Amino acid sequence: MSDLTATVAETTDGFHVEGYEKISYDFTFLDGVFNIANGQLAACYKPWGRVLAVTDLNIYNVYGRQMEAYFAHYGLKVEIHKTKIGEKAKTIPTLLSIVESMTDFGIYRKEPVLVVGGGLVTDVAGFACAAYRRNTNFIRVPTTVIGLIDAAVSIKVAVNYGNYKNRLGAYHAPIHTFLDFTFLRTLPTAQIRNGFAELIKISTCAHLDTFNLLDRHCEELIRTGFGRIDGSSADVRAAADRINREGIHVMLKLESPNLHEIGLDRVIAYGHTWSPCHELIPDPPLRHGHAISIDMAYSATLANSRGLITDEEHRRILMLFSRAGLSMDHPQFTEEVLDKGTTAILKTRDGKLRAAVPHPIGSCTFINDADDEELHAALRRHKALMQEYPRQGAGLEAYVDASDTGYTENHQAEIHATNLATEKADETNGNGQVKGNVLSKGVNVGVAGGKDLGNVIANGHGRGMVDGVLGVNGHANGHAKEVAAGLQ
Repeated sequence: MSDLTATVAETTDGFHVEGYEKISYDFTFLDGVFNIANGQLAACYKPWGRVLAVTDLNIYNVYGRQMEAYFAHYGLKVEIHKTKIGEKAKTIPTLLSIVESMTDFGIYRKEPVLVVGGGLVTDVAGFACAAYRRNTNFIRVPTTVIGLIDAAVSIKVAVNYGNYKNRLGAYHAPIHTFLDFTFLRTLPTAQIRNGFAELIKISTCAHLDTFNLLDRHCEELIRTGFGRIDGSSADVRAAADRINREGIHVMLKLESPNLHEIGLDRVIAYGHTWSPCHELIPDPPLRHGHAISIDMAYSATLANSRGLITDEEHRRILMLFSRAGLSMDHPQFTEEVLDKGTTAILKTRDGKLRAAVPHPIGSCTFINDADDEELHAALRRHKALMQEYPRQGAGLEAYVDASDTGYTENHQAEIHATNLATEKADETNGNGQVKGNVLSKGVNVGVAGGKDLGNVIANGHGRGMVDGVLGVNGHANGHAKEVAAGLQ
C-alpha cells in the first residue's frame, strides 16, 4: 500500500511540488499456500467475497482443482484467467487479454488480483494491474525459482517490445507476496536450473556465504528441486532453505532503498548488461537464466582480465556455471551483439556502462571505462577459455520450449482477445475497429513476412511493419500498405 505526503510552495513564476510516497508490502513464507489448513491467503479476499486469479495454464493443470477447492472451502467465488506466457508472448496483446478478464470481472480499484505463476506471469499480470485504472492492487504467489527468488522480490513489472527485454513497464508493488517453495516439487529440472542462475547472481556480487553453499550443494540442489522432492537429504533441504531465505533477504536489502531505480549502480544488475539484448536473438530464445549466465561468465572474464578477481576465483565462478549446466557462451554472443548491447545499456544507464562485476566474490564493483577494444579482447579470451569446459560453455536445456513459451498455442487467442478489447474501446471512443487485423475504416494493420499479428493497441490503431520498416498506426513510411499472404 502507498501513502503520499506532499508540499506545494509558491515560487516567483509558479509553484514547486515536493512529494514523498510511502511504499509498504509484505512477504510471507508459507508451505502449502492452497492447503485449506492455511487461511492466510483467503483472509486477504474475505472483504471482497470473490477472487480473480491470473495463472499459467501449466500451473492450472497441476494445481487448478486445489486452488478452486481452497477458495470454495472459505466461501469465496473464484474466476481464473488461464494463460501461457513465454518470452515471445510477453507482449502487449497478452497484457490486453488479462485486462479484458479484469473488465469482465468488474474488478474494483483496491480489489487485489491474484497472480499465480512464474516471473513471466507475475511481470505481465503485474503490469496489467499497474496500467488498469493506473493502479490496481495485486497479490503474488510465485511458483518458479526465478519467480520466488528474483521477480517476486522486485516491484518491477513489464512486457517485452520487439527484441528488447522489458522495454515497456512500470514500478508497481503488490500488497502481499506468498512464498511457497513446495511448488518446486513439480517444477521441471530445466526451470530449477534456470532459476539457479539468479542465486549465482545475487551471491557472486553480494553474499559469499550463499555462494559457498551453492558451490557445495550445486548438483543436489538442482536434482532435488532445492530439497523439496521426496527423498531429499536433510542437509540439502537445510542448505536450500538457508540459500533461499538469505537470497531473498539480500535482494530486498539491495532493492528496497532503490525501488524505482533512481540509483543506476545496481549490484543485482550483474549479468544484465548485455543479456537484455542477447536473450531474444536466438530462435527459439534463450531461457532468462542462461542468458544472464552468459553475461555473468563473460563479465567475470572481464573482471579477471582487469585483476578484479583472481584466477582461482574466476575459475571457481565458471566451474559453478558449468556444473549447474548453465550457459557460459553462445555462437550468437558476438562482438556485434556486444556492441549493440553496450549501446542500448548506455541509454538505460544514463550514458555509463555501470557493469556490475565481482570484486572479489561476495562483493561488487562497477566498470564504466571499458572501451570497445577491451570488451572485444575480453570476449575473444572468454571464447577461447570456453574450449576448456564441458560442452564448450553451452548450457543444458538452454532454450525456451513449448512448455514455457506459449506463443505458438496462444497466438490466435491473443489476437482474438486483442480485437475484443479494441472493439470495446472503439465503442466508447468512436474509432475504427480492428477485425481480423484490418481496421474497419479500411486501413490495414500491416505485418509483413508472417511476423506477429498481435501488435495492435486500443482505439483502432495498430503498428505496421512492411519489409522490416516500422510504421505508426498501421502505416509504413507514411502510407498504408497491403500485406501479402492473405492478411488484408
